[in-house]
Amino acid sequence: MVLGSLLSFPKSVIFILLNELAERANFYGMKAILVLYLRNKLNYSDDDATAIYHIFVSFVYFFPVFGAIIADSWLGKYKTIFLLSIVYATGSVVISLGAIPLLHLPIKVMTFVGMLLIAIGTGGIKPCVASFGGDQFKLPEQAAILASFFSLFYFAINAGSFFSTLVTPILREDVKCFGEFHCYSLAFGVPAILMIISIVIFVAGKPLYKITKPTGNMVVLVSKCIGNAIVTRWREGKNNARSSWLEYAEPKYGRILVRDVKVLLKILILYLPLPFFWALFDQQSSRWTFQATRMDGKVGGTTIKPDQMQVINPLLILAFIPLFDVAIYPMLAKIGIRRPLQKLTLGGILAAIAFVLSGLVELRLESAYPTLPPSGYTQIRIYNAMPCPYVFNIDGQFENITIEPRNVYLTEKLEIPADGRPFEIFTDMKFIGTNIPHCPPRLQFQVTPMDKEVVGVIAHILDGQTEPKFDQFEDSPTKSKESLPVLRFFMNIHNTSVNLVNEEDNSQTYSVPNMKRFSVPVGTWKTHVEGVPLQYTTSVGVGSVKSYILTKYGAEDLVLREFELSPANSVHMLWQIPQYVTMTAGEVMFSVTGLEFSYSQAPVSMKSVLQACWLLTVAFGNILVVTITQLKFFDSQSAEFFQFATMMAIDMGIFVLIAMRYKYVVYSDENAAEEGEKVVDNNIALEQKANKEGIANKAFNEE
Repeated sequence: MVLGSLLSFPKSVIFILLNELAERANFYGMKAILVLYLRNKLNYSDDDATAIYHIFVSFVYFFPVFGAIIADSWLGKYKTIFLLSIVYATGSVVISLGAIPLLHLPIKVMTFVGMLLIAIGTGGIKPCVASFGGDQFKLPEQAAILASFFSLFYFAINAGSFFSTLVTPILREDVKCFGEFHCYSLAFGVPAILMIISIVIFVAGKPLYKITKPTGNMVVLVSKCIGNAIVTRWREGKNNARSSWLEYAEPKYGRILVRDVKVLLKILILYLPLPFFWALFDQQSSRWTFQATRMDGKVGGTTIKPDQMQVINPLLILAFIPLFDVAIYPMLAKIGIRRPLQKLTLGGILAAIAFVLSGLVELRLESAYPTLPPSGYTQIRIYNAMPCPYVFNIDGQFENITIEPRNVYLTEKLEIPADGRPFEIFTDMKFIGTNIPHCPPRLQFQVTPMDKEVVGVIAHILDGQTEPKFDQFEDSPTKSKESLPVLRFFMNIHNTSVNLVNEEDNSQTYSVPNMKRFSVPVGTWKTHVEGVPLQYTTSVGVGSVKSYILTKYGAEDLVLREFELSPANSVHMLWQIPQYVTMTAGEVMFSVTGLEFSYSQAPVSMKSVLQACWLLTVAFGNILVVTITQLKFFDSQSAEFFQFATMMAIDMGIFVLIAMRYKYVVYSDENAAEEGEKVVDNNIALEQKANKEGIANKAFNEE
């Protein structure tokens, strides 16, 4: 059936569908990895990366208003799509070039400039592409296949999203480039190429396009009508009383337009609580992605990437929309949930439940997180790399702590002295009076505390020397942002080649630095000293943090000891599936139902205005995320998830109170005009255009 409809489409439509497929693949591919790039490559904190990401998304949904005005009032759809696509592609190229280390470009400047250009481009073309496709059909003769076009357009959006969200994280993580573990330049570069291809495809179809001239923008007209009503009421209010303040615009804009604006404002009151849904929904690409980085994605012989979990949403959307129409909605009707506003409320509640589920997953993750000392306190991890046991003491803190040879001890939290003085650590060999080579009878050293951190200190004697050496360093058990295993070797041998060699792939070799943290891929590794493997292998998993003591004293053999500071991620990434399923179900009930309600309740002339307002709810929702996460009411991520769930539930309660007062309307052909009344020609043209674009608006909302 779809193939038959496709064959009967105007040939120009094929170029528009392919353009949309490539453009959406670019956008969702870039968007999938963006928050990890901000945190891991640009070194922003989780909170700051989240804020930057959601500011970007809010811009994406603010700019459609301006794109629609430009297209409808000045340039027309074709020129607007073409010119803003060039801006869009430029932004994609700028980000990918900034990610290439060899170019030494100002990476943050390149990233932010690129993000702004992408927001202008994708936001600007958002209200144009679907309706431009609708313009290619001749109505009413092709009304039936027009609906099939928008179904295919919607499929192209989700197919592009699915493909790029699946592939781009693989390019990011599995490809090594420029001496780094990740290849963000390629992961951004491939979507940028797709965007350039989308422009080429779009331009190639120009000889076949039906290009209409700009007829004026209803958003501008409505704004002028409201402005005129306010000004006229201020001037004439006392001398010319009217039943509604909007009626003061009737002399200039006519009774029909004023009537339709009144209906529009009633619907917009219902929109006031809606941004909070998008505040939760759009965190799939930020907070939920960060959550996935703290989980284990290994499934058989493959590993799911944290940013790949986002692919669940477009995949489920394609399955859920027909499923809900055929099965879920009839079941809900049997228990009294039939009206659109009831379904919309249930969608918001499902979003709250999804965040409860994400909070429960986070609680499980937090139970395995290493505990760092609170403000005003520190901890000391003492590495005794000597071949003898020592008894360690800190006056007023702890005493008589025995640390065996080549072993480690982590103190309880220690209060940092008010004057900031270092801790004095005194040690005596456990067997006092015994003369053991390489073991001084007494050690004494200082440790400077680090607030809210773990201080590491190692006592050892370099090979060939006799005096003990003490080194201090930050020894946080915090996991790698990139989810890679983090290792640190302490070696008393020098001028010696030490390497880690992958047990399954000998070509994977990493030189081991002394006392510095470094990362290797997940796997099993054998330690080679001067090319000779030791009889010891170590397995490191996603998120593990380990330290090693590799020492040699006198004629003894090399001794290697391993210590785990943080275990590998143990909660599986697939535990996120319930929250994604619940959120996607909420999206179907909230987004699709909300649009259908809006279009059924709005006058014909207001449909395009309502679409602009709907997109603005997404923009404001992302601003809410920025505001709430920056206020940082809770240190715990699980508490923040529960906070969002609670606020969403309260928000839906407010929505129910507003919705209870709403009276549904049913439009008939007579609603389109009233006897004896005429409006200006521009209004008539806009109403006709809005009628044609009603279905198109539903499709491009999914972009």
